[in-house]
Amino acid sequence: MITLQQTIDRDQLRRAFGSFPSGIAAICAYIDGKPAGMAASSFTWVSLDPPLVSVCIQNESTTWPILRQCPLLGLSVLSQWHDKTSRQLSVKDGDRFAGVEWDAGPDNSVLIRGATAWMEISMFKEVPAGDHTIAILQVHRFDWVPNTPPLVYYGNKFRKISMTAEEELHATAEQW
Repeated sequence: MITLQQTIDRDQLRRAFGSFPSGIAAICAYIDGKPAGMAASSFTWVSLDPPLVSVCIQNESTTWPILRQCPLLGLSVLSQWHDKTSRQLSVKDGDRFAGVEWDAGPDNSVLIRGATAWMEISMFKEVPAGDHTIAILQVHRFDWVPNTPPLVYYGNKFRKISMTAEEELHATAEQW
């Protein structure tokens, strides 16, 4: 069961933000009795005070207009083991959550199991940016698993951060 810290410790949050490069995040909520969500590129932290993160969303997304109406959302920073999950959350048709392991978070947020970090977020501000919108999101609760390598999208491919066999074994054990 994923538990989130009730208070935001700036030093811990700074370490959490610094533990992963810009990567892929899943933004999800429980709407009308089922999970809804999407993968978003360019996840990055923005501010510690107030605690803010951002993602870039394609303007043509049909999922974002639904999600952005929720008072709180779950944001999961996907780990290197989530390449299939990221692709699945990006499809236009079908059940995006078929086979995806997730937990219901507080206040109808949906959090993907095995992620690098989890956050409960709300809309702070949207900034138009060409064919994308930069969604700036306020962090209300979070948890993270140190040393869990993120899913990195680089050069039109999902990439893994190079780890020794011992580091990968330790990271995998921490996930479960």
